[in-house]
Amino acid sequence: MSTAARRALVIAAAAPVAGAMFAGPSAFAADKSGSARSAAPDASGLAGSDQDMVTNLNNRINDERLGTGVSGVVLDADSDKVLWGHNASTALMPASNTKLATATAALTVLGPDHRFTTKVVYGDGTLTLIGGGDRVLTSDDVAGLAKTAADGLKAAGLSTVKVRVDDSLFAEPTMANGWNEGYYEDQVSPVRALVVDGKLSADTSLDAGKVFADKLAADGVTVDGDVTRGQASGTDVPVAQHVSPVLSDIVRKMLKTSNNDIAETLLRMTARGAGRPATFEGGTTTVKRVLSHRYGVQLDNFEMYDGSGLSRANRIPAATVAGILDLPTEPRYQRTLGSIIDSLPVAGEAGSTLGPEYGRFDDANSQCAVGQVRAKTGTLTGAIALSGVTKDQDGDWKVFSFIENGSTAQPNAIKDAMDGLAATVNGCWQ
Repeated sequence: MSTAARRALVIAAAAPVAGAMFAGPSAFAADKSGSARSAAPDASGLAGSDQDMVTNLNNRINDERLGTGVSGVVLDADSDKVLWGHNASTALMPASNTKLATATAALTVLGPDHRFTTKVVYGDGTLTLIGGGDRVLTSDDVAGLAKTAADGLKAAGLSTVKVRVDDSLFAEPTMANGWNEGYYEDQVSPVRALVVDGKLSADTSLDAGKVFADKLAADGVTVDGDVTRGQASGTDVPVAQHVSPVLSDIVRKMLKTSNNDIAETLLRMTARGAGRPATFEGGTTTVKRVLSHRYGVQLDNFEMYDGSGLSRANRIPAATVAGILDLPTEPRYQRTLGSIIDSLPVAGEAGSTLGPEYGRFDDANSQCAVGQVRAKTGTLTGAIALSGVTKDQDGDWKVFSFIENGSTAQPNAIKDAMDGLAATVNGCWQ
């Protein structure tokens, strides 16, 4: 079967609107010399529509709203040809585009069908709720655990119990390089292995234990004293467990809503899956090894200190972000990484970071691209990024990445300019 035919089959299997996979090797995988292909060819050698795109991008990248610290790159997904680049190898603060690297490593190390398990065990008059890294655990899930545990206690003739939480799966929370304390309880929680309803708090584990205790009380069990923290004993008896949705679904939630807590939890679970400590360092080391050794992504000028992109010390070139996004477009990686493309927010999609509630793709230049662009956003003070995929007006798929640092324009104005660049790649803004 030809490359084009294989690609057509893969595209047909993808989600509607703009979701698609593509064939061909990663355009930014390291070649035999160890270098990365990042220089844009002469536009005169391109097809007419691509020439127009390159000409327009060369003009629009100089939009004063973007400032001077801006980089970008566009690949043709069919040929893997670099169609356009502007400072593509310059390492900039990528903000939440970092989550693309985190998702790639998690899906590779753990597998898209992996599930996380939360357990309850009993011993010496105590029920212990054991965190298993499930960042999407809900109150209803905990209610199910409590109901099973309460039924077991009653069957054993017990009506009173102590409750503790065991979150020893992860090391004690620390601050990542590039984080500040203002992030806590606003952008992210101290990273622990146990949380309920995605609550942002100083101690998500104890909060989860209190929810569990309340559910037990509702089921007729008396909880003796306050919820405490401690490790379960190896002799404790298993009482109940809950398994999470599959990892690919969790990645989808993380990317659609740019959930920082999910990203940091996945970073630690990925580290554990690779046999490393469940820390920032263990996780980022694993991500870099997966990208470079498993997929050959060039990591020159790549600095990553967390899984969410909150770190202001992170530095990733647009060329590398595009290289990461190019991986799930290959049929040989579709089983493992294909969910990444489907998980990207769609321009104009309510409930995602490209939804109308965020004022995205809503001006005269970019409105034409609503429903036509899938992209991961990234926003920090002084850094805005947009990287994704789109089908141009000729039906050809493009992979793009744009990163801006240091513009003095208003964030909404910068985002409008970024959306315009994506609409330019799509070709609807002529």
